[in-house]
This record gives sequence, structure tokens and C-alpha cells, in this order.
Amino acid sequence: MRVAFYPPMKPPTDAVPSGDRRMARLLIAALGRAGHGVELACRFSSRDGTGDAARQARLAALGDRLAARLTARLKQRAPDRRPEVWLTYHLYHKAPDHLGPAVAETLDIPYVVAEASSAAKQAGGPWDLGYRAANRAIARADAVLSLNPNDDAGVVAHLSDANRLVRLYPFADTAPFAAVAGERARHRATLAARHGLDAARPWLVVVAMMRPGDKAESYAVLAAALERLGDRPWHLLVAGDGPAREPILAALEAAAPGRTTALGAVDEADLPALLAAGDVYVWPAVREAFGMALVEAQAAGLPVVAGAAGGVPAIVRDGATGLLAPVGDAPALAANVAALLDDPARRAALAAATADWAHTSLDIAGAAATLDATLARVAR
Repeated sequence: MRVAFYPPMKPPTDAVPSGDRRMARLLIAALGRAGHGVELACRFSSRDGTGDAARQARLAALGDRLAARLTARLKQRAPDRRPEVWLTYHLYHKAPDHLGPAVAETLDIPYVVAEASSAAKQAGGPWDLGYRAANRAIARADAVLSLNPNDDAGVVAHLSDANRLVRLYPFADTAPFAAVAGERARHRATLAARHGLDAARPWLVVVAMMRPGDKAESYAVLAAALERLGDRPWHLLVAGDGPAREPILAALEAAAPGRTTALGAVDEADLPALLAAGDVYVWPAVREAFGMALVEAQAAGLPVVAGAAGGVPAIVRDGATGLLAPVGDAPALAANVAALLDDPARRAALAAATADWAHTSLDIAGAAATLDATLARVAR
């Protein structure tokens, strides 16, 4: 099928790396694997991050105009070149979809959403306009692909049929991670030589942007947890960059002097080797929806220690592929890291389980099949 793809949060062509951009690109790749042609419908971002009602009204008006222009342009195409389905990725009160419902209605094509949320507490608040627009889009959807089970109740409340909600695990192309797993020793030796690391010590790994807000708060919890682990041998490798880099690295250094190596931004192509060289992936996941890095860490065979935020428990199986702690609980996070540092056999068992879980349940092939089946159903 010909798919018009639209992410109101951030286009997949955006220059700034993020989990949202990564997931958008993966959805496009999965649709391609299933044999569908994908066209980026528009780069318009409807996001208002400040709760400015006037800005939301302006964005809505601009969205209406863009929808009308886009519809007119698409109707000028020959029927065999028009989109057969519209798919919007990630809509919520801060980034509603002002385009898809109108275009789909006029062209008489199915309207599908991947990842949506609706929180009743937003009604009447600073994002009330965006909240209501998001709800209207959800109600119009022929199918909503849920990546975060925590969002399901809010979404189903706006669907005419609960069966329109479809489970889709967050996913990655796990093949590159599987390909490097057998060369762990070589990748570890390369990193040790490049950064002067002790390969005999366990390496904790983090891959996350360094920006104010939720990410900075997660790093603060991480620093508080690591401060409790000074009596054990370990080293932290941090892949990431951003405007809060200096205070974040300073906090990590203060918590455990000489134990952190900042790698800066790491290219996606180099992530599999980095993750394969590690021993434990650690991330507090404060207000995390699900965390793409947690999927990729498991694909690389790293047991995960994380906060049980949002959809994290759906992709990290507590006690089977990792250990989860209450969100923001630094002592509990530290205790889970300590449990794995002290028990290499348990680390190895979890590592084997994470790789198997990722390759069987979190791989792009399964996502492609789910997307294909969903599009086929709404087309009927």
C-alpha cells in the first residue's frame, strides 16, 4: 500500500538525535520491509512545549491550512499515485495531529496512529486545545498501534471499538546487534585501548541525550545510585551529548571520581559494538515512555537495570532480562546494579535471555508483520 507518514512531534529528517526520531525511522523501515511504499506527508511540527494557548491556536490554524493544501495537491495526482492510508506517529496533547484526520476524511482513506496518549488531567489545563485535538484524532482513527501499555486506557476511552487498539512492541533492527555479539572481546579490547580502560572491570553503559528535564533528572538519579557503589569495581561509559553535558558529567564525576568515560555522541552504526562491549546497561528512565536504548541494549545482550517507568516493564522483563526499580529510587537502582556486579553468573544468564527476548519479540520483522496485518485490516 501507499502510506502517507506524518510525525507531528518531529520529522525523521530532523538533525537532532532522539528516541522519537529513531522510532519514526524504524516505523518507515518496517513498513518498507512489509512491502509498503512510504511518503513523508509533511514536516510541520505541531508541538507546543510551554502550554501557550495562543500558540496552540496558531498551530491549529496553520495545520488546517496545510491540510487543505495537502489534500488539494494529493487529489491532483492520478488515483494510483495517491496515498491509500495515512499513518501518524506519536500524537498527544503537546503535539496533536491537525493534518491526518482531515486529509484521510477528504481522500476517503483509513487513518492509523502509532503511539497515542490521552490524559484526562490535561482537560482545562494549559494544553487543553492540544488535548482536545489529540482526542478528536484518536476518535477518528481506524486503528491505534500501542507502544506503551500505560497509554491504553486513556486511548480506548476515545475509540468507538476497543478492538481498534493494536499492541506493537517498541522494536529495533536487531540484526546488527546480533552480528557483533560474537566479537565482544575484540570490541572491548578496542575501547579499552582507545580510552585507557581496565577490561577486567565490569563496564556499565548508558546511551542518552544530555538535555534539561527528564534526561537530566535521570542522570541525577544515576549519579546518586553510583555514589553508593564506590566499594565495588566498575566503570561507566556514557554515550550522549547535549546542552546539559557539563553539569551532568560534573555530577557523575562528583559521585564516583575517575569512574566515568564520556564518549560524546556516538553514531548509530557504532552503537552495536559499544553495547556489545559492555556488561550492564543502566538507566533510571524518569518519565520515560519506553526507551529505545533499552530495546537496543537487550538486542546487544546486555542485562538492563532501569526504573520501571511507563512502558519500560513491557520491554524489560523484571528478573528475566533485567532488574527494575521504582522510578527515582536511587538506593533501589544501586542495589540492582550491585546484585549484578556481585554475581557474574547471573549477569551471563540475563545476557543470554535479553538477546533471545529482543531477537524474538522486539525485532523489526515482527513489527513489520504487525503493521502489515493492521493496514490490511483497515483497508478492508
